[in-house]
Amino acid sequence: MSEIEPKRIIYCGVCSYPPEFCEFGISLTKCQQWLHSKHPEIYASLYPDIAPAGSSSSETAAASGDQPVSTLAAATSSLSIDQNNKIQQDLAKKQHREEIKQQKELAKKLSSKITIKRIERNKRKHIISISGLEVFNIDSKKLAKTFASKFATGASVTKNAEKMDEILVQGDVSDEAKLYIEGLLKEQGLENVKVEQVDDKKKIKKAAAAAAAAAGGSGDKGGK
Repeated sequence: MSEIEPKRIIYCGVCSYPPEFCEFGISLTKCQQWLHSKHPEIYASLYPDIAPAGSSSSETAAASGDQPVSTLAAATSSLSIDQNNKIQQDLAKKQHREEIKQQKELAKKLSSKITIKRIERNKRKHIISISGLEVFNIDSKKLAKTFASKFATGASVTKNAEKMDEILVQGDVSDEAKLYIEGLLKEQGLENVKVEQVDDKKKIKKAAAAAAAAAGGSGDKGGK
């Protein structure tokens, strides 16, 4: 009686699961790239109509050949019940951890806010500073360039007192900037995030004090 050779099972070099289970993980694109590079014939059977990221459709077609399209059930039928159960349990744990991570990130975003501060430079000239964008994965440098073009003004990125990025835009465009940022948040499904507009109180106090001093000085002269 001849010995039965054990079946060789291939495991993904990215997520460590059989390629048939990669679609249930959180790194499918990287898994597909790895599989296409290391085992093009398996890739062709699992993803016959999908070109991996970074490759042309002609390369995928050449790799696919006449390989039949296999279903998940057929592809995993050779695995033992224990193997299937373990993989399913591990996948469930990974998905649960990812869901918790996403929930925490969402809670942080919903409890945060973006601040647009209106600062008076001299008399009728103003600038605005925008901070708090990093929580929402908004690229400050890219947004500064957008504002510079959109409002035909100067815009730059600098560090605030908390060592975080803030955008400085020349001109009193706080209302326009607020509407634009709210649009970006809406694209992320974050309509309820607050975009707060404030005036620089230090500047206001200085202006009020200067005005009061000027009024007092003129009163003294009038008395004399």
